[in-house]
Amino acid sequence: MVLRLAALMWLVGATSSALAQEAFSNGLPPNGDAETGPPSESAWIDLRQQSAGNSHPQSAPDWVEGVNMTADGAGKTIFRLRVSAPSTDVQVMFVRLFFDDDEKARPEIVAWDESGTQVIRSGALGSGIGLPSSDSVIIPMKGISTVDVEVPGDGKNIRAAYLDWMTSSEVVHPANTEHRDIIPEPFSSMPPLHSPDRDKENFGTVTATLANEAVSMGPDFEHGATFQFGIESAPLMALLTFEVASPWVDSPPEVFVNGNDVGPANLTLPELADPGYRGEVESLMKEMHFQYTGWLRAQKLVPVSSLKVGTNDVMVVAGPGTPASAIRGTQVQLKYPWEKLDYLLKTSQ
Repeated sequence: MVLRLAALMWLVGATSSALAQEAFSNGLPPNGDAETGPPSESAWIDLRQQSAGNSHPQSAPDWVEGVNMTADGAGKTIFRLRVSAPSTDVQVMFVRLFFDDDEKARPEIVAWDESGTQVIRSGALGSGIGLPSSDSVIIPMKGISTVDVEVPGDGKNIRAAYLDWMTSSEVVHPANTEHRDIIPEPFSSMPPLHSPDRDKENFGTVTATLANEAVSMGPDFEHGATFQFGIESAPLMALLTFEVASPWVDSPPEVFVNGNDVGPANLTLPELADPGYRGEVESLMKEMHFQYTGWLRAQKLVPVSSLKVGTNDVMVVAGPGTPASAIRGTQVQLKYPWEKLDYLLKTSQ
């Protein structure tokens, strides 16, 4: 999942007057008792377009005043969410959008004030990888009453939106280590993965980026994601780290080093309450199969016996049963002896 702060863009203009047929009810029944519930309860808004016979009533907190779907007459679909801050203590909103990441239908988040002036436009979300995914935006909500999801086409690639209000607190971090993002993502236990632009060394450990960009991969050698890196001497440990898009959570990617199968990577899963989990049931199967529609951290300890001095080849393929996936932020860490290495020398008895 990519977290980005929406860039402020102050433009003079009004909402389009070409808005067409309304597809969603403007009023949502409240979710729980407003007097007893938390003042900033999160909201999960289903934006899938379903026939009237298959639709289900939605509920939402009182601060979600309405949800509509319209067309602007220029080949775009707009999902409009009217919101109001539940209290003066919260002025920043977290928006996570779930969608099929089509290169030709990448959505944008647009925020408007009461006068119809556009205040914020996020830019295209996702990366066009052609997979179910999600992306997040943090919006300063002062003066904003309407948040639009704007997408080229019929909008059928938009699945849902998760909304929550954010609070702030003072945070400290070590001054002499790499600064890491604080985790604003609900349900997640890991910050976004950042790969260094150039090799770096810290306490005898070398970190090298193999590829920052997203690389497509399939479940076989022909469609594997391949990388190369060189080493001058054998390390004590080697760790491969990357993020994987839309994996089946019980079928992690497989890693091959210099032609040797070193086994599946380990996925770091968020809480099961995360709306990014999407289930699938096959006929004659009793258990539901789950895909995570976003990016997950994956790691694999590489046996040093699989490495060699010189050029090393690494291939990552999608887990069994995964038709297509992608990885990004791929990096390798190599741990070498250094003068303060902590170890025990155990003698045989």
